[in-house]
Amino acid sequence: MLSHGFEAIGTQWTLSTAEPLDASTQAAVAELVEGYDRTYSRFRSDSTLARMAEGAGSFELPASAAPLLELFDTLHRLTRGAVNPLVGRSLEVLGYDAGYSFRASGAPSPAADWTDTVSWSAGGSVVEVRTTAPVTLDIGAAGKGQLVDLVSAVLESAGHREYVVDAGSDLRHAGGTALRVALEHPYDAARAVGLVSVRNRSLCASAVNRRQWGDGLHHVLDARTGAPVQAVAATWTLAADTRTADGLATALFFAEPRELAAEFEFDYVRMFTDGRADYSPAMAGVLFT
Repeated sequence: MLSHGFEAIGTQWTLSTAEPLDASTQAAVAELVEGYDRTYSRFRSDSTLARMAEGAGSFELPASAAPLLELFDTLHRLTRGAVNPLVGRSLEVLGYDAGYSFRASGAPSPAADWTDTVSWSAGGSVVEVRTTAPVTLDIGAAGKGQLVDLVSAVLESAGHREYVVDAGSDLRHAGGTALRVALEHPYDAARAVGLVSVRNRSLCASAVNRRQWGDGLHHVLDARTGAPVQAVAATWTLAADTRTADGLATALFFAEPRELAAEFEFDYVRMFTDGRADYSPAMAGVLFT
């Protein structure tokens, strides 16, 4: 496999393909990633999300926002409000703000209610989002996964059938030979807790050590309280697409797998802060003993 690496949206990306990436495909990927960041980043002042933080109103997002928002609607319902894109303001209060101050400015603050504050409708080439108040939207629970899928679509449209799109904790595999991936220990990045095979699926991980600062502060918040989660240390999910796998990796911090399995097909491993782990039947034997 041939590799093409670049940094975007705060993480290192690697595109591995059986055939070389031509210049036009590389340019198409770069344009896609830049456009996604320009729309959804809460860390840049020229993004659509930055305008949403300035005041209530109506905002246009690209058509690809529809499946992302639909996923958030479902996860918000299944987790009883724990997964909520409006958690961005709660993250800012704890110091994970646009300036990366990593200094809390107050006590944990619950996010605004998703269904009361935001509504949306899809039509043609745009999605119209309406807000009743200024909001700090954070799509981190599933946005990077969606971007992996969109990049994969660019590769496929260019004729690539064997590839791996790896964006840190989120990756998508296509091809005949399975990819073996180590599951990083949530408390020691130099160690692995298991090994999983990925073939024509997506693997996503979420862990409390991914973005951690201060005493007990990290990026996985319960939107109902605005406080970092305490019981679960890390999750890994396998699904048919990366957007879904990414969203479920977050939802597993708050919901039982059987509740999510009522509406999604996926496999998972979940590790708790006390060292226990549970997993779906297909993942039996993945963890080291």
